[in-house]
Amino acid sequence: MNKKINRRARRKIASAISSVPFAATPGRAHSLGARAYLEIRNQILKGELPVGIALSRRKLANQLKISVPPVMEALQRLEREGLVESKPRVGTRVRVPTRQDIEDRSLVREALETQAARLFAERATASEKKELRQMGRQVDQLYAAGEKCSGDREFLFSVNTCHLKLHLRIAECARCPALRDAIEKEQVLIFNWLYETAVQRRTLASDYHARLTETLATGTVAQADAAMREHIRFGLKEVLAKIGGLGTTQNGWRHRKT
Repeated sequence: MNKKINRRARRKIASAISSVPFAATPGRAHSLGARAYLEIRNQILKGELPVGIALSRRKLANQLKISVPPVMEALQRLEREGLVESKPRVGTRVRVPTRQDIEDRSLVREALETQAARLFAERATASEKKELRQMGRQVDQLYAAGEKCSGDREFLFSVNTCHLKLHLRIAECARCPALRDAIEKEQVLIFNWLYETAVQRRTLASDYHARLTETLATGTVAQADAAMREHIRFGLKEVLAKIGGLGTTQNGWRHRKT
């Protein structure tokens, strides 16, 4: 990738993610368990800890230079969120996504985000709609830059973080804090991880997010709903067709294909 483009894209990313709560750095965590959670979660989402890999509490503790109990706390939280899985007398590993994982998260995300889109169309101010259109164009530029440096996990993780910020901004302008919190808890970054685990990188149209934000900013409530629904469902059939290929027997685990 051209270094000039890389530097320019990175500057945009640094600006875009500066106010994203979900992108909090480990240094801001209030406990060792919280720091371990962020470190391990980000390694999974970046692909540094790939799907199916066994996780050693002691090795992770040594890597993070902390004791084992905070790592155990972090892994328990990650298991509740669906990123890792454990079996008695076998151990813990990065979870292998199933067809059910994809379908369930897609349904929940669609319900939450189509409602946010409808409320955005009704309640957002003119300045907020202008801001969202700008964000849509920016996210498209960052995804395009990401396609040129597909081996840079840190860069791609940052692009996905910007994508999260776009969706959270829609919910914020919908003026329903509970809805915004629910969308953040559903974690768009983890949803992207499920998609990219199944099909690796997806090539998007150059104006993919710009078209979505334009419809939300200028369309009717019904049009906003339909645009967001289409956005959430994009690529779902492709993912479901390929997700069965992730079923493996690895390190004593037997994963049933669905």
